[in-house]
Amino acid sequence: MKVKKTILVAPLNWGLGHATRCIPIILALQEDGYEVIIASDGDALGLLKKEFPSLSSVTLPSYNVSYTAQGSRLKQKLIASIPRFVKAIKTENKKLAELIEKYGIDGVISDNRFGLYSNKVPTVFITHQLRVLSGSTTWLSTYLHTRFIKRFTECWVPDYEETNNLSGALGHPKKHISSIRYIGPLSRFKACNQDIEYKAAAILSGPEPQRTLLEEILLREFKKYVGPVLLVRGVIEDEQVFTKKGQIEIVNYLTTSQLEKVIHKSEFIISRSGYTTLMDLARLGKKAFFIPTPGQAEQEYLAQRLKEKGIAPFSTQDNFKIKDLAKVAVYKGFKEKDEEVDLRQFFGLFESERELRPNAQFTFNIDFLFMRLNNMLHNRKA
Repeated sequence: MKVKKTILVAPLNWGLGHATRCIPIILALQEDGYEVIIASDGDALGLLKKEFPSLSSVTLPSYNVSYTAQGSRLKQKLIASIPRFVKAIKTENKKLAELIEKYGIDGVISDNRFGLYSNKVPTVFITHQLRVLSGSTTWLSTYLHTRFIKRFTECWVPDYEETNNLSGALGHPKKHISSIRYIGPLSRFKACNQDIEYKAAAILSGPEPQRTLLEEILLREFKKYVGPVLLVRGVIEDEQVFTKKGQIEIVNYLTTSQLEKVIHKSEFIISRSGYTTLMDLARLGKKAFFIPTPGQAEQEYLAQRLKEKGIAPFSTQDNFKIKDLAKVAVYKGFKEKDEEVDLRQFFGLFESERELRPNAQFTFNIDFLFMRLNNMLHNRKA
């Protein structure tokens, strides 16, 4: 007879941030007596399997997210990818129905995987983007995102609800969504004191080809830098590979415990301004220099907001020079967050008897959507 309830935890494979911020959720579920099954694809699934080798895992349909070499063309490429995304979402939803029956799943926690909603079990959608920035189409991308959110039982926002928050306008829209619960920032790290070993540590992640492009820029610029630096490539492979080029140490990936130590041992961090990275650096109270992914409006907004608040400087990828790192000294950095949110208080969702929403089918006029988006892009160029 089944005693423990089984929860499927499934992050989107878009960089590593969605997967890493699921780590504290998985640990909290285990601590509270739940069985956990991890599900994703690509590097995100590979990372979670390395962190939790004893857990069962499932491969989900891939969204096949990739970027353009030119940030200005990213929006057009994402629009062109909509049919592929829709197909993956539909396949994912059918897959979930099979998994619920096969594994006796009692609940689902989806980090930005849109198809993991159901009327059979409670489902949670995790996102820090209640407002999805996309330039002139922000209203439409936000509207579509909200429609997906409403298919889930609850939406968990990893941030504080009050003004002293990390996500700003992204996670705090003017229009309220009734299913929203602010669960506090998520981080797999804990603050502690370590002797400084590296002048800087660069931590890379995100879809190609932009990850590789930034790696090449940093390796070139670090040759002019004075002091020991570490480059974490953010490439999940079977074995860890350590190399050294002069004062530059390079590693393909680090485990949670290894990366935690490296961040503590570094004067400051160089990274994308992805939201998960912000949560980690805020937890540890570190200084940082950000290089937003070209064309990714969310990261550009967060980097600009942190600069205006006097927390951290940033540079565009194309304009980055090693001398820019000197700006870190005049910014205050993140203030260390000692408190940890007890995530178990939110798991009551999986225990309570409640009426679930009908499992609405994902339908919208794809031709109409393309027409509106293409018109907007054409007008923008004109």
